[in-house]
Amino acid sequence: MRNTFLLKALPLLFISLFIFADSLAQTHLQRVSNTARSDGMGYVIRYHLTAPVDSFQIIQPAQDLIQMVLYDEDIDTTGIMLPEQSEKLKEVRLYKLEYGYGVDIYLTNDAYYKSNAYIDKNGADVLVGLTESNQEELERYTQQFLARNWYEEIVSEDALDVSPPDSYNGLYNTVKNKLRFDKIVIDPGHGGWDPGSIGYKGVKEKEITLDVAKKLGAYIEEHLPDVEVVYTRTDDSYLGLAELGHFANLAEADLYVSIHCNSFHNQYVSGAEVYFLGLSKSKASLEVMKRENSVFKEEIDQELTEDDLLIYELAHSGYISTSEKIAYMIEDQFRSRAQRKSRGVKQAPFQVLFEASMPAVLVELGFITNPAEQRFLTSDYGQNIMASALFRAIRDYKVEYEKKQAYNVSSN
Repeated sequence: MRNTFLLKALPLLFISLFIFADSLAQTHLQRVSNTARSDGMGYVIRYHLTAPVDSFQIIQPAQDLIQMVLYDEDIDTTGIMLPEQSEKLKEVRLYKLEYGYGVDIYLTNDAYYKSNAYIDKNGADVLVGLTESNQEELERYTQQFLARNWYEEIVSEDALDVSPPDSYNGLYNTVKNKLRFDKIVIDPGHGGWDPGSIGYKGVKEKEITLDVAKKLGAYIEEHLPDVEVVYTRTDDSYLGLAELGHFANLAEADLYVSIHCNSFHNQYVSGAEVYFLGLSKSKASLEVMKRENSVFKEEIDQELTEDDLLIYELAHSGYISTSEKIAYMIEDQFRSRAQRKSRGVKQAPFQVLFEASMPAVLVELGFITNPAEQRFLTSDYGQNIMASALFRAIRDYKVEYEKKQAYNVSSN
């Protein structure tokens, strides 16, 4: 009797041991912590791991942004504890990828640290060392890196293939005609009395933005004839904040794209940036916001607050998240199509985006105070490349948007 019981229990015992062994083999990322270095020269960010990861990589594409990849398909983050905002560390974000995890580490505005990563010699933990630096040194160091687009890797092409079943083809075609991406507002930044930034050899931002905007509109009209293009200006004129908002909202467009060029006192700083509406996460983003919002200083009483943005998000549910998705698609095209240095996707409380009751992004094509970037952005070739990159992102979003709209309706 006892032997019979043991024979029946053995398979269950083996299964339990197998599950237990498998759980031991899996790498568990329990928490991420942040402590000051003992030498007083910086900080250490620690990934608390139960087993070593296969490998890792670290880059620092901006002063306030450190990006890492933890390569290990079996990392478990169940119940993970992330560090709260501290004196220098603002936020840590994780992104689940097929081959491990992508990590964004955001530093505070006044943090100037050069980063490196290594394995704790006494265990399995991965450590990120932050060593004190200065603004000028970091600007040179970060120029060598391109920011990673985690969204591009999370959402594969297969995931976007959501064609409806054959039985719904008739309904699909009907819905497609009704729920289409069929109107876009293009805003060439500045104009008229406002030249925008003044770049190398006196180049004016307002002239470049208008040229690129027209080229983008021409691409859309040629290749997406079902999409209506509405410009906020087609000549050297200035539109106030109220008129810009009126243009965008009266058009009831599916997307608002505001085109700009960046500037900085250091002529070696370069790279494109894409913004969507939100709170500034870095000193650099804050400076761009102040410069762009200053155009409307006589039209607004005060800067946007966190409460303003919360009210906006409640009133326009989904616009901010959609804007973020489009921003990453544009940023990817700048890197892959235009082969330009990317300074990443960022958030900032731009008044011009706040006025648009629709998904909206603000694009900084590059720094016209950088001689090489100024030559590229004033050339017909460079403007065509940047306009083409913008077009491709808008086209890809239109395809995704219409497929999902049609499929959602046909599934109800």
